[in-house]
Amino acid sequence: MSSPHIKRMSVACGTVAVLTGALLTAQAQADTGLDWDRCPGGETDMECASIEVPVDWDEPEGRRITVMLGRLPASKSPDTARNVLVNPGGFIGNDIEYLSRGREPFQGLRERSNIVTWDIRGGPMGAGYSTALKCEWTGIPLPEVPDSREEFDKLAQSNRERAEACRDTDPALFDNMDAASHAKDMDAIREALGDRQLNLHMTSAGGLLAQSYARQFPRQIRTMYVDGIVDHSGSRDSVYDNYATDGEAAFERFVDWCRRTEACALHDESDLSGRWRALVKQANETPIPAGKVKYDGRDLQDSAVRILRMRTPDPAWHDLAQAILDAEGGDASGFVTDPDHPVSAVPVPAVVECLDFPAPTNHTQVTDTVRRLNRLAPNTGGRLQLYGAILTCVGWPTPPRGEPGPIPTKTPPALGAGTWNDYAATDRVVSQTSGVTIAHDGPGHGLYWNGDACVIEHADRYLKTRKLPEPGASC
Repeated sequence: MSSPHIKRMSVACGTVAVLTGALLTAQAQADTGLDWDRCPGGETDMECASIEVPVDWDEPEGRRITVMLGRLPASKSPDTARNVLVNPGGFIGNDIEYLSRGREPFQGLRERSNIVTWDIRGGPMGAGYSTALKCEWTGIPLPEVPDSREEFDKLAQSNRERAEACRDTDPALFDNMDAASHAKDMDAIREALGDRQLNLHMTSAGGLLAQSYARQFPRQIRTMYVDGIVDHSGSRDSVYDNYATDGEAAFERFVDWCRRTEACALHDESDLSGRWRALVKQANETPIPAGKVKYDGRDLQDSAVRILRMRTPDPAWHDLAQAILDAEGGDASGFVTDPDHPVSAVPVPAVVECLDFPAPTNHTQVTDTVRRLNRLAPNTGGRLQLYGAILTCVGWPTPPRGEPGPIPTKTPPALGAGTWNDYAATDRVVSQTSGVTIAHDGPGHGLYWNGDACVIEHADRYLKTRKLPEPGASC
């Protein structure tokens, strides 16, 4: 992943009410009562203010927690400028600091808009300014697909023990880390800002929050811009299936590129897909040395998909073709994208995802899902798509609170943007609002945050005026 934002995961919409331009401009004029001041510690020049929200929105009179807001004030008349609520994804909890460092793409929008973000509730200890879970979020190796009921039970026990160690520090907060609770926090932010409706700017995993907000508060949305988001709008199986086919499409793109590119090390191979699957099968039977570790076939698939979805053909795809040749000769080190972390890892606990993507409860369900995904994606398999929503959530101590579901028709037309990597998932959500998704013909993730001038121009215009580009727009 070539840019800092690619390491995180994060939506926005348009409003239904008929308002005059003057009223829209004055959207944030109300006296909010927020006490904007220097952020705690003075480590950023952004302004901060805090609100109190229920730890459990089903018990509004119960315990309350702190949600810290941060803003880059509009360069012109911040007290009367409209607000744009931003989430960059990742669910790490340091969004204020992240926006402070990554503010450059927002300079044009910031002329007449306050760029507002918030550190999500329950971030890992010490990451942000909101009430945190008092436990560390570390990385664990991607779980193996359990091949038996005994292996499934062992995985469930390992996940449960890890999650319970975190949950024990604050059970109420841990149990209320689902997207719906975050979305209710967002609506509390809307009220604190004095806004009748929100302008949303959500990226990557932040799309979970945007979709949950739209399901609960569709009429509270003025605009909704979503960039490379996680799709949470279909059935559980359709969500997994779509991610698998997206990965397969990335490999097919590589095969087509190699066929057309004489410099590709496998250019003369008439059946590159078959040759690749033979290598994957061989590695699953006998893992191949890859520097300090050994890679099985699933490791090769995971690495290949990450490279193909995030990196440009020159030089990364050339390197991948050579890595395939080298692996056939017994050296899989070309598949190691990070020598310091050669084993693919995921953040844990996945305290948001595991409450929003119901996990299988027995080995048969896992087996059926893996078989289905392998049929859909014979070259790339399903583990990359399974790791967060299925495998690391098996045995989770808190039952899911929300399942994937459609976006209400009351949601105003959204604007989306997506790369090879994430256009399809983004468009599946945006199309439900009669919106438009901008296609970027290239790899990557998070076009706005990574400074794509074309996307920024479209998004800024939409967030200011609600004007969408023509269907089929590309950047």
